[in-house]
Amino acid sequence: MTTTTQPPKGAAKAAAATGDFFDTRIGAAKLVKEFARKVFPDHWSFMLGEIALYSFIVLLLTGTFLTMFFVPSMTEVHYPEDALPTTMRGLEMSEAFASTLHLSFHVRGGLLMRQIHHWAALLFMAAIVTHMMRVFFTGAFRKPRELNWIVGFTLLILGLLAGFTGYSLPDDVLSGNGLRIADGVAKAIPILGSYVSFALFGGEFPGHDIIPRLFTAHILLVPGMILALVAVHLILVVVHKHTQYPGPGRTNSNVVGYPLFPVYMAKAGGFFFVVFGALAIMGATLSINNVWNYGPYDPSPVSAGAQPDWYMLFLEGSLRLMPGWEFVVLGYTVPMNILVPGVVIPGILFTALAAYPFIEAYASGDKREHHLLDRPRNVPTRTGVGVAILTAFIILAAAGSNDLIATHFGLSINAITWAFRVLFLAGPFIAFIITKRLCLALQRRDRDLVLHGHETGRVVRFASGEYIEVHQPLSDEERWVLVSFDPHKPLPEPTATNARGVARPGYKALRRRSKLSHFFFADRVDPVTPSELAAAQAHHAHGDHEVADHEVTEGESTKAELESSRS
Repeated sequence: MTTTTQPPKGAAKAAAATGDFFDTRIGAAKLVKEFARKVFPDHWSFMLGEIALYSFIVLLLTGTFLTMFFVPSMTEVHYPEDALPTTMRGLEMSEAFASTLHLSFHVRGGLLMRQIHHWAALLFMAAIVTHMMRVFFTGAFRKPRELNWIVGFTLLILGLLAGFTGYSLPDDVLSGNGLRIADGVAKAIPILGSYVSFALFGGEFPGHDIIPRLFTAHILLVPGMILALVAVHLILVVVHKHTQYPGPGRTNSNVVGYPLFPVYMAKAGGFFFVVFGALAIMGATLSINNVWNYGPYDPSPVSAGAQPDWYMLFLEGSLRLMPGWEFVVLGYTVPMNILVPGVVIPGILFTALAAYPFIEAYASGDKREHHLLDRPRNVPTRTGVGVAILTAFIILAAAGSNDLIATHFGLSINAITWAFRVLFLAGPFIAFIITKRLCLALQRRDRDLVLHGHETGRVVRFASGEYIEVHQPLSDEERWVLVSFDPHKPLPEPTATNARGVARPGYKALRRRSKLSHFFFADRVDPVTPSELAAAQAHHAHGDHEVADHEVTEGESTKAELESSRS
């Protein structure tokens, strides 16, 4: 018996022809085979990076709409007498501000798009920061992902730049004050400051060129670099394969999860619309950046209670905390009250964040590849350093609202400023110590849990008078998570001379590296070894046997008492 295969018809034929077209020209079959079956682990924390990506897509969509109506010009015009809002009628303003008002009140859906765009920018930065926190605390930046960490860090800086350039475009009082701060920071640079300011603003502040330049950077230069780095970031994720949390069957040589197609394609598509829908609801119901309340930019007024978006608050707080120190060197004034908070402190914090993977790798001497993530408690020093850096940023961000805190709580703004100064100097160190102690305490708790199991609250007394608490053993999966990590040990202290008594080359550098390694890894709690676990299980088995004998004896006594009472 022979069977005949019918040729494809209709849609099937068209799909086959399309697939053959792309396969013969770009090798689509190989791409699909490589990427469609790519396995990704399933954990909620991996969605943080997706939120950043989807927020950026929303920014591109809404930004395209806004670009069609915004006029990036500082030409002075008078707002029409018959246009909304009524408070702006007849006022002199730049075309940038006038077009922002027109977009908000006279373009159908314009205000909605503006607000979705602004909320998406805030969510974009929040998702990037939270995603980098997850990567940092779980050690996902280790070899071979150091380059991807630098890419992500650069995306963070570009996100700050994109937010600043977009925030300044409406040319209102609030954004104008932000540009004035940027001008002050530029001029604070010794010797080169005035030249940098003139080059940036095209003359004396505010000039006539800054809005068109910011517009070009905001819609072309910065998004282009972000798109390029997002592509690099995703390619590196595929090349290095995805990290995963420790668990049974998960090793550095495999990935346990679901394929990209169809599982994650469906999840990702649905999650994009969830993010888009949430941003649309926020844009429709939560008002933000109502520029008509501030008015067009005028260098003379500076409103109280004016704060930038949350991701720039740390810079505002840094400027508010610094005392008014300055000195003159060779006829040049060095304004420490601007240079230190505007350049030095952010530079130190961001440099420490960018360089941390290389510092830790240098201290550990570890050259292995790592695809299993750390539990933050198992690396107490790294977790403490991360919390310390976050504490510094949070204190600076809170200090950026010191005037609002003073007015809302009826406190002295000078006292609040001094309190934040003390907190900024002492807070990160206190946060580091507390976090490290908590991590070590949690490690000891995990160790006890592996050796003894879960407490049941049931206490048994033996005939000898001894009391013991009955414990419930851990499951294999629970035990695996608690013991499957490799704690780093500090590098040994080098000797000044070698075995032949000759001075060791590079002794001072080796000694510095050893001290750094001891700082990172000296305080640790080693996981339970198989021999320790076997001894503990044997001990508990003996105790369980005694408990069982006790329960049998107790049951027989109870039975005898019942029979005696019946007789």
